[in-house]
Amino acid sequence: MEAKKNNISVLMLPWLAHGHISPFLELAKKLTNRNFHIYMCSTPINLSSIKKNVTKKYSQSIELVELHLPSLPNLPPHYHTTNGLPPHLMNTLKTAFENASPNFSKILQTLKPDLVIYDYNQPWAADSASSVNIPAVQFLTFGAAVVSLAIHMSEDTEDKFPFPEIYLHEYEMLSLKEAVKEAPGNKYSFDEAIRLSRDIILVKTCRDFEGKYIDYLSNLVSKKIVPVGSLVQESIARDDHDEEIIQWLDKKEKCSTVFVSFGSEYFLSKEDIFAVARGLERSKVNFIWVIRFPQGERTSIRDALPEGYLERVGERGMVIEGWAPQATILQHPSIGGFVSHCGWSSFMESMKFGVPIIAMPMHIDQPMNARLVEYIRMGVEAARDEDGKLQSEEIANTIRKVLVEESGEDVRNKAKELSEKMNAKGDEEIDGVVEELVSLCSSK
Repeated sequence: MEAKKNNISVLMLPWLAHGHISPFLELAKKLTNRNFHIYMCSTPINLSSIKKNVTKKYSQSIELVELHLPSLPNLPPHYHTTNGLPPHLMNTLKTAFENASPNFSKILQTLKPDLVIYDYNQPWAADSASSVNIPAVQFLTFGAAVVSLAIHMSEDTEDKFPFPEIYLHEYEMLSLKEAVKEAPGNKYSFDEAIRLSRDIILVKTCRDFEGKYIDYLSNLVSKKIVPVGSLVQESIARDDHDEEIIQWLDKKEKCSTVFVSFGSEYFLSKEDIFAVARGLERSKVNFIWVIRFPQGERTSIRDALPEGYLERVGERGMVIEGWAPQATILQHPSIGGFVSHCGWSSFMESMKFGVPIIAMPMHIDQPMNARLVEYIRMGVEAARDEDGKLQSEEIANTIRKVLVEESGEDVRNKAKELSEKMNAKGDEEIDGVVEELVSLCSSK
């Protein structure tokens, strides 16, 4: 206990999604290496999913703190996470999280941390901290280009966004407006959460490829934007399931295989599954594909795929339900491309491991991330039709371009170059983060 008194203690409150909890945990690990003590606060179901990632090395400096959400009849505790959550319950979860603010306040009064780091759309967390005189800083797990475009669009201005390479198609704009409209509570909570961040905002990005967006975002919000780096999750020890995947990959030639995953929160429609399946089949390249279904949905992989599909692709394809060790797979020498929804964490993992992206964005920030992928020449987007539907022929052609054809050589080389640059930087960004947080706590 004595050691803790010499450290800066930080309570972290990520949104209840793996794509948010994972970068918060990686940031926590980086900070503990620099004499910070971290309280990671989330619901029991989310904490149980990250326990294995808090290895012995971190067990003394990262404490898991349970936040209990109000009891709702249609939201039992195993649904206090976005992982496997039926889509119609997403807004119920957001409301329950916000209504847990009294419980969060009690945690703050008990632990008395020096600092709170909170996620997007959580002004209530910053309010709770300031009510007991604890500085609170926002950590955005999205890229700076996306956040700056979102804020630019929300302002009543006729000025064009200064970076035309980052844009939305009409169908994507309609989808985004629908998502914003359906969000519960105060529609300005995103802006309010930014406003309440003390002096700085942490952003999961690197200045190397988002410098101009970082500067523009800083001007928009009148705060210093501090990039924290890629925060890619460390590979953890393999189990038998992982070994089976690695053994399958070991039999494939170098850069001959594409990894296909659409993240832990998005579930493909039957129509999308068929389009992706046919695209993979027509591409004639090896593939490993992770398919997820909402919790409680009784669908087998065989039923979800076109009839006779698994037999036709044979040893060329491996289809996995639920989860696969993404970082481990992307590092494997046989992987030559990543068919990705372009979630920001997946974007960063691809860049770190030098794997070019076949971009197939689905919703929210992903289309904008996909435009950035193309702009920095780290991948190619598989074009949809004018209604936004996936086209299997386009999927096949884009996969072949990125993995096989001469025309994709520039993308393959660029992915390697960006990876080398990112990995050479090491933890430079974290040093800047530490300096800012220490300064903030000492001026409290």
